[in-house]
Amino acid sequence: MADKELMNLEDVSNFKVDNGRDLFSATHEEIEIGATTDIYFIRTREILKKLELEDTSVVAEVFTGSAGVLAGIDEALNLLKKKDVKVWALEEGTEVDKKEVVMRIEGSYNDFGIFETAILGTLASSSGWATAAKECKEAAGDIPMLCFGARHLHPAVAPVMERAAIIGGADGASCILGAKLAGRKPSGTVPHALILTIGDTLKVAQAYDEIMPDDAARIILVDTFQDEAVESLRLAEALEEKLDGIRLDTASERGGVTTGLVKEVRARLDQAGFGYVNIFVSGGLTPERIIDLKELGVNGFGVGSYISGAEAMNMTMDLKEINGQPIAKRGRIPGKTDNPKLKRVL
Repeated sequence: MADKELMNLEDVSNFKVDNGRDLFSATHEEIEIGATTDIYFIRTREILKKLELEDTSVVAEVFTGSAGVLAGIDEALNLLKKKDVKVWALEEGTEVDKKEVVMRIEGSYNDFGIFETAILGTLASSSGWATAAKECKEAAGDIPMLCFGARHLHPAVAPVMERAAIIGGADGASCILGAKLAGRKPSGTVPHALILTIGDTLKVAQAYDEIMPDDAARIILVDTFQDEAVESLRLAEALEEKLDGIRLDTASERGGVTTGLVKEVRARLDQAGFGYVNIFVSGGLTPERIIDLKELGVNGFGVGSYISGAEAMNMTMDLKEINGQPIAKRGRIPGKTDNPKLKRVL
C-alpha cells in the first residue's frame, strides 16, 4: 500500500493491495491518498504536468441533482483541509433545492481534483440518507423515529448512514458508532435472537429488567413466539409499570405490522388497565405507513431500509472559472453561481 498521495500512473501501478485483508472497504488512509478516485483524475494529473499546466487556478462548484437535506459536508471538508484551497459551503442539515450550489472550491485543480470522486460520493450518499430520514421524521411528527438501517449496509458505511439519518431528523440510531459520531447514545433493546435462545419472551423481559441499567427503556419484542396481543398482556401483567413498551416487528411472512394488529394490541392493553404501555413499531416502514400507524396511537418508530436504501442525491462538480475567466461546458452557465447561503469554511 502506498503511504503518499497517488500523483501519477506509476504510483497507481506501484499501489499494492494486500490479498490477505479481512475487509474490502477502503481505509481512511486509502481514501486520503486518492485510491478510491476514478483513474481518469490520475491521467488528468499526468497530462497537466506534461503540458506545464498543473498550477492552473480554477473555481469548481458542486451542485445537487435534486432537492433534499444536505449531509456529508464535514467529511468532504476534511479531505480538503490539507490542500491549498479556499472553500465555501453550506452547513450540514441545510435544505437544498435542485441544482443548488452546495460547495465552491478555489485553487489548483491538479491539487484537489483527485478528491472529486470521494467528495461527490460522500455528499450524494449522505444527502440521500438524510433526505429519507427527513421524510420519515416529518411523517412521525412529535413521535420518536429511530434509524435501524445499519444491517442493510456494509459495516464500513453503516455509521455514515446513521449519522446522516440523525442530521436529517432521526431522533436516534441503533449503530453504536453511527450514534456516537452524531453525539447521541445508541438506541435499542434486544433482538429476536436473544428471545429465541432463551426460549421465552417473558424470561427475556425479566432478565432485561434485572440486568440492564435503570435508564435503559424496558421495550420488549412481542412477535417471536405467541400472538402479539397475548404476549403484550403477559409482559404487562408481570412487569406492570416497569414495562415502558412493547415492540411490534411482525415478519412479512405473517403480513407484517398491520393497522388491525396495532388497533387490537392497543385496545387489549387499554382494556386491561395498561394504557401506559407504549407501542413501538418497526419493519418495512415508509412515511406513508408511519402516517397511518401514527393515527392509531403508536408511540415510536424504527425505520431501516427506507433510509438505508434511499436513492443518492446526485452531485456534480463543474469548473466555472479558469485563471479568473468564466467558463462552463455546453448547457451550463459560465462563471460563479450566486448563492448567498454559501459561507467561507476553509
